[in-house]
Amino acid sequence: MERLKNCKLCPRSCGVDRTAGLRGRCGADGTVWAARAALHLWEEPPLSGTRGSGAVFFTHCALGCVFCQNRQISRQADVGKAVDIQRLSEIFLELEAQGAHNLNLVTGTHYAPQIEAALRLARAAGLHLPVVWNSSGYETVETLRRLEGLINVYLPDYKYYSSYYAGRYSHAADYPETVRDAIDEMVRQTGAPVFDAAGLMQRGVIVRHLMLPGLSGDTAQVLRSIAERWGERVLVSLMRQYTPFEMGGYPELDNKITDAEYSQAVEWMQSLGLSGFVQERESISESFIPSFMGEGVGASAQEAEDSPAPAISNRDKSVFEGGKGKC
Repeated sequence: MERLKNCKLCPRSCGVDRTAGLRGRCGADGTVWAARAALHLWEEPPLSGTRGSGAVFFTHCALGCVFCQNRQISRQADVGKAVDIQRLSEIFLELEAQGAHNLNLVTGTHYAPQIEAALRLARAAGLHLPVVWNSSGYETVETLRRLEGLINVYLPDYKYYSSYYAGRYSHAADYPETVRDAIDEMVRQTGAPVFDAAGLMQRGVIVRHLMLPGLSGDTAQVLRSIAERWGERVLVSLMRQYTPFEMGGYPELDNKITDAEYSQAVEWMQSLGLSGFVQERESISESFIPSFMGEGVGASAQEAEDSPAPAISNRDKSVFEGGKGKC
């Protein structure tokens, strides 16, 4: 794990020696921590399908947004369970055995070398699922290029067009240009979206944009940027699920997205000719934030094989509408 010794996996480039037990800006040292590994039906329809996406939620995050919806695992130290590369590869195979349509790696940038090694082990052991890289979009092109050939579908955020908002809410004023370069690389690797006969995504890029209260103008700029730069080579997921929580020094974010704000954004998306997905109103709730108690992470491969697949509750359903055509 040489790349962890002078860590520059993400654009923070903090240079910390994580192999020595030091923690980078992301909060992680050299040990991989995962908070949940389970079938997940709350993704976009061509990812969730009917059986669910095999989502592995990794602890810690390089971006650190003040409004993070997964703050239970992005901000705290070592939530979930520690896993080595062998165990991580077993988790991937277990999710496939449970019927997952794909392997969905959520916020894994700071563990990229370990994930790469685990994917190679899992592929050698028979893993054949498409692999989804689900990230904040705050990526270096170098890290993404090392993933080429291992990742089939990229699912990046495009959070801000304005460097002011990126600096205020994510302490990363370089986010806008960084995310555009990152998505350029993702699109280069995958090409335009490809689906199987059942409508499940096999290759491609879905760009997510989470609307924030009062930032409709920035949303318009993000959508225009996507249309001009990538057009039909990507799908867009316009998300309204922002849920405020004790925002403290950011009172302007202590509101939900209004129906009027979201309807206007959907109209912009349609007028720009963007294809993709929109969300139902019921997505605006903390009940759609998963439980991060280490489910599916700590059991041995044999124990997982002997246990039944986790049941899917009534609320485990997609909150997205749309498909391969216009939203």
